[in-house]
Amino acid sequence: MRLSTGVGACSAAIAMFLTGQAFAQSMAGKSLYERLGGQPAIVAVVDDFVGNVAKDKRINGFFAKADIPNLKTRLVEQICAGTGGPCAYRGRDMKTTHAGMGVRSRYFNALVQDLQKTLKKFKVPRKEQGELLAILGPMKKDIVTR
Repeated sequence: MRLSTGVGACSAAIAMFLTGQAFAQSMAGKSLYERLGGQPAIVAVVDDFVGNVAKDKRINGFFAKADIPNLKTRLVEQICAGTGGPCAYRGRDMKTTHAGMGVRSRYFNALVQDLQKTLKKFKVPRKEQGELLAILGPMKKDIVTR
């Protein structure tokens, strides 16, 4: 199942055609990057996710002075690279990026909830959601400092 990007009528038709066992076989052996729908789908997810974070009063203060276009670019790179895509992450490591911010577990958890909201919106299957969160989850130790 691919993430909808709003202009994917052809993708939707293909996804509907590939049902049941044929769909499962077509996904076997594909990277998480491919199963998520590649770069266009990741960009769409990141755009929506950053919008959720901007509206989330629990954590949006952490991003008040952020360069949002750069943040989106780095998130796309990070997710793309982490899921087996052709991208290279060119940002700073998480420990350096979050040093001195005083991020607590509850703020990290709020961010994860905002991501899960986006993944549900795009109808990302549970398996792929779990795999993505398993890739991103280990970063918590470098982000949470309090």
